[in-house]
Amino acid sequence: MVVPEGYGGRIIYPGIAAMMFVGDYFVKNYMERTLEEGEERKKLKGFILLRKHHNKGAFLNAGQKWQAVVAAVSVLLTIVVAAVFSLSLGMQGNKLLKAGLSMLLGGAFSNTYDRLRRKYVVDYFSFRVRWKRLSCIVFNLSDFGIILGALAVALWAGRTAD
Repeated sequence: MVVPEGYGGRIIYPGIAAMMFVGDYFVKNYMERTLEEGEERKKLKGFILLRKHHNKGAFLNAGQKWQAVVAAVSVLLTIVVAAVFSLSLGMQGNKLLKAGLSMLLGGAFSNTYDRLRRKYVVDYFSFRVRWKRLSCIVFNLSDFGIILGALAVALWAGRTAD
C-alpha cells in the first residue's frame, strides 16, 4: 500500500489528541477508584502529591456555583478549538501549531467530558514546592495538555506575526 505524502502528518496530530484524552481518562478513573478524597500519597520523594479533588468549576474552582455555564463555555471552546484544529490539518507545515492544537484539544475534550458526564473534573496531583499557593493547586494531565498546547500555539503565532 502506498501512503500519500503528508498522510502520516495528518494522522499523528489527531493521535496526539486521542492519546491525551484516553490517557487522562484512564488515570482519572483509576484515581476515582483508588484514592479517597483528602487522602494524599507522595511520589518522587514527595515532590509529587497524589490527591483527588473534584473541581466543579473551571481553573481553581472558578465558577463552581455556575456549573452549567462553565460546562456550556467548555463545550463551546472545545468546538472552536476542534474547528481550528481541523482547518490546521489541511495546512502545509505549521507543525508547532498542529502539535499545540492537538494537546489543547485532547485536554479540552477530557475536561469537558468530565464536566458533562461526572458534573465535575477529576484533578489528582500537585507539586510540593516552596511556593504554598502552587502546592495547593491540584492538576490533571489534561490541564498540562491545555497549558502546553496554548503555549505552543502562542509561540507559533508569535513566530508568524513577525
